[in-house]
Amino acid sequence: MTSITGFHTYDVRFPTSATLDGSDAMNPSPDYAAAYVTLRTSDEARSGHGFVFTIGRGNDVELAAIRALEPLVTGLDLDATLDDLGGISRRLVGDSQLRWLGPEKGVMHMAIGAVLNALFDLAAKRAGLPLWKWLASLSARELLDLVDLRYLSDVLSRDEALEILEEGQQGKAARIAALETDGVEAYTTSPGWLGYTDERLKGLLVEAQEDGFAQVKLKIGKSLDDDVRRLGLARDLLGPTTRIAVDANQVFETEQAITWARELERFDIAWLEEPTSPDDILATAAIRRAIAPMPVAAGEHVANRVVFKQLLQAGAIDVMQIDACRVAGVNENIANLLLAAKFGVPVCPHAGGVGLCEAVQHLAFFDYAAVSTRSEGRRVEWIDHLHEHFVAPAVVRRGRYVAPSAPGASTEMHLASLEQFSYPSGPVWVGTNGTGADGH
Repeated sequence: MTSITGFHTYDVRFPTSATLDGSDAMNPSPDYAAAYVTLRTSDEARSGHGFVFTIGRGNDVELAAIRALEPLVTGLDLDATLDDLGGISRRLVGDSQLRWLGPEKGVMHMAIGAVLNALFDLAAKRAGLPLWKWLASLSARELLDLVDLRYLSDVLSRDEALEILEEGQQGKAARIAALETDGVEAYTTSPGWLGYTDERLKGLLVEAQEDGFAQVKLKIGKSLDDDVRRLGLARDLLGPTTRIAVDANQVFETEQAITWARELERFDIAWLEEPTSPDDILATAAIRRAIAPMPVAAGEHVANRVVFKQLLQAGAIDVMQIDACRVAGVNENIANLLLAAKFGVPVCPHAGGVGLCEAVQHLAFFDYAAVSTRSEGRRVEWIDHLHEHFVAPAVVRRGRYVAPSAPGASTEMHLASLEQFSYPSGPVWVGTNGTGADGH
């Protein structure tokens, strides 16, 4: 019998504040980081890998939360656990003492997601398949057993969820073949960080268009005059056919978001992302009504499936953006995909952070293969840095994600990277006083 023997955790931080990669109106100088966990087993050849994305000091609290989960899984039979991933999800999420800290939101919920994602990494490796393809190989009832539908029954009953998944079984083989041939569409945020100069913005926009991206995204929200100038540069450079989305990263009050959006609508905006607080469903809905037909996108900071349910019920979003590390792992994200399918809203996953492209691509591939069965209006975010630190990095060619083929969830980082960027003792951080490579 192979058992789970414990966790090995790493505080991994990359000094992206030195180049302002990832900068936006809410987060001006982030250090992209991963609160990283390796789930160890009594068979040294078998391990699972997961993480919570933060932008630096958040690792302190996330790693403490991850370690608090270790006693709940240590000693469990590995194969029995992997055979009941729905059961272990309900056990971790439902632990009464830890649940009190949420419930089902925030630091603890995200830590549970890291552990569950590591278990899904192990399950896919056991099957010898990439995670998306292993999920797609499951029957409708097996998939449904992974999902907790509590608090959703007013809009999505178990029978309705099963019907969606059973419909997803039809034509599945052809969709999987198409995914392996054509991948899924990507859009890039790499040119649009708010701290970049106009010259750097223009150079990266040209590169993005030459690389085949049909959509780019620019950060907005610090200065309206600057946003008008930067979007004018982008539209003039890219022409009328390349889509341009904008991302406010939650900075606006309701009326401010409406005013700002109306000033930017001349640039033919593909969507306005996160215009206000991610918890303010009614404000988001009001903004969407006021700025229509400009679409509204949100979801990367949504805490759980219940908030997604309410965003959809309220007609607050045109585009749903799930995140691989925000909710309680693959289990809850399948629930989110089912909700989006029920409401007919396209899912365009968020991937603006270290490892998020690697992790969330599997959910997008699985969604098309076995849940929504739709590709129209769906695309996955891409940022082109830090992929070299992963054993099976995400790959984008000609503006499309290449189907992952390595067994697992693509969440495993190279040991050398874990050691080099470990905070504060890794070589990258020694001598910086813990303030980043440029002193930020």
